[in-house]
Amino acid sequence: MQSIIWQPTEEQIKYSQMMDYMQFVNKKYNLSLKNYSQLYDWSIERAEDFWGSFCVYSKIIHHSPYSQVVDDITKMPGAKWFEGSTLNFAENLLRYRDNKIAIHFYGEDGKQSTLTYQELNDQVSRLAQSMQKMGIVTNDRVCGFMPNIPETIIAMLATASIGAIWSSCSPDFGIKGVLDRFKQIQPKLIFTADGYWYNGKIIDCLSKVKKILMDLPSIKQTIIVPFIGGTNTIEIPNSILWNDFLHKDFGDITFEPLPFDHPLYIMYSSGTTGLPKSIVHSAGGTLIQHLKELQLHTDLRRDDRIFYFTTCGWMMWNWLISSLAVGATVVLYDGSPFFPDGSTLLQLAEELEITVFGTSAKYISSLESAGIKPKDISTFPKLQTILSTGSPLIEENFDYVYNHWKKNVQLASISGGTDIISCFALGNPILPVRRGELQCRGLGMKVEAFSDEGNPVENEKGELVCTQAFPSMPIYFWNDPNGGKYQSAYFAKYSNIWHHGDFIEINDNGGITIYGRSDTTLNPGGVRIGTAEIYQTVERFVEVEDSLVIGQPWENDERIILFLKLNDQIKLSDELKLEIKKIIRESCTPRHVPAKVIQVADIPYTINGKKVELAVKQIIQNQAVQNKDSLANPKSLSLYREIEELAN
Repeated sequence: MQSIIWQPTEEQIKYSQMMDYMQFVNKKYNLSLKNYSQLYDWSIERAEDFWGSFCVYSKIIHHSPYSQVVDDITKMPGAKWFEGSTLNFAENLLRYRDNKIAIHFYGEDGKQSTLTYQELNDQVSRLAQSMQKMGIVTNDRVCGFMPNIPETIIAMLATASIGAIWSSCSPDFGIKGVLDRFKQIQPKLIFTADGYWYNGKIIDCLSKVKKILMDLPSIKQTIIVPFIGGTNTIEIPNSILWNDFLHKDFGDITFEPLPFDHPLYIMYSSGTTGLPKSIVHSAGGTLIQHLKELQLHTDLRRDDRIFYFTTCGWMMWNWLISSLAVGATVVLYDGSPFFPDGSTLLQLAEELEITVFGTSAKYISSLESAGIKPKDISTFPKLQTILSTGSPLIEENFDYVYNHWKKNVQLASISGGTDIISCFALGNPILPVRRGELQCRGLGMKVEAFSDEGNPVENEKGELVCTQAFPSMPIYFWNDPNGGKYQSAYFAKYSNIWHHGDFIEINDNGGITIYGRSDTTLNPGGVRIGTAEIYQTVERFVEVEDSLVIGQPWENDERIILFLKLNDQIKLSDELKLEIKKIIRESCTPRHVPAKVIQVADIPYTINGKKVELAVKQIIQNQAVQNKDSLANPKSLSLYREIEELAN
């Protein structure tokens, strides 16, 4: 168990929404729960009471009453939640209609804009009416190929208000990557921008859109946001500018009442090992899970300003936007986080007095590599919470935040995925932060670590599984009529148990350490090793900018290969190799020591900021890698082909 590096004050605990909810259930069910461990156990043992009471506590707007909270919580997949109830996702996110700022947008080029809750309601109403006028109805698919701008949120909410289904890709996706996703779902309407700024350059979108539409005949109309200006719609067939499309009437929105499990979002797996899975999430399941995580686990309130550095193609965008249901101000940024320099987002946090700052482990390590100390920019007096996800946050990242950013801040590493559009493990305002650990498992999430034999273990590494149904499980995959793809994605390894594919350890305190993806877990000599253990050690070296580790089948076993991207044109010397191996041996075990340490010019990442270990492993085994359009830097894969050292 790691040392405590931050803990909430008694006052913070007392006035947290987590404690308020605990008192709420104590009173409602005549309980005497005193701490998170007891509350968590109750939320699992009495899951129906937990989800039912939280629906009341969070004041979810629903119409017809439900017959029961869940029909069979042991059934995975297929458990039915809140049957009989009807609600509308957009109605819940637009419950406030006042002059408080709902969205604050900041662009890389310095452009800023705001929308109040009343203005947001008006814009959604006008767009929804326009969409209905052109023939969009319940269950139609509407897609976005959009930057992270307010119009994307407006389009999503208008779609949800009608009961149509929203799906989006960020505009940095390649044409094939977009078509691999949107062709599966046959959308009727597409929203796009004429372009966007990234790293000081204007990136054109319309030339891509034109090619996408040639192979997407289901699209009836294209709505173009003139984000960079000077847009001519003539080159795009059946297109219209955003303002020309908007209905002139500011009347109230008509929210379509829909079943709890009505489809809301179609999300996609990364698609680096095959055609992306089209994962369908429900309106009710997404809403109740996001509200639980935002209100209880993040302690988000109306007076908060929440930011997450994300694109519209990552589930953290969907998660962030649900903050509107709490009435907080959502801060959007579109552009490079390092343009014109690495202080950009930090200055934004200071200027807008952001209280919850969300980012990735990669961003935090990049700040450190660049020698940036946020505390030199500001004391960030309003900043209460830093959230991190995308990949494991290593121990040194924790040290960096508390030594060089802010001491009195909750650093919450969170982990879940597109598959559940939420988290398995995350932060907690009433628990301490321990170095290198996620604070807790989420309420109502029966997360366990399974041994190779399929038994739950504590204080040992194992497979992340969930042994009880939860509302934000996918309702189905698109074009999967018999459920075979869904079944094989999560339930092939253990029957009726969700197998997520992460390698984790749960300790006595309920804290969680994540060691990486289990499909890229190293296995030398039959001993399973998480890749994060090696990254944690290697990236301490000042010479190392980035790294990637894989297992290579070798002589009826597996050997560890470590690839290094070094700083400032440093060459990998024999002395540095020996020093890295020595430190890995001392910090981990002799089994962790790589057989080969190889310098490369670049490390491949997905557009959502995840290292692409599996694709590199496939390349060195001379296997084909599909759907490179989901990568931020696909050309980097060529660096791993036919490396002479790996033949020896």
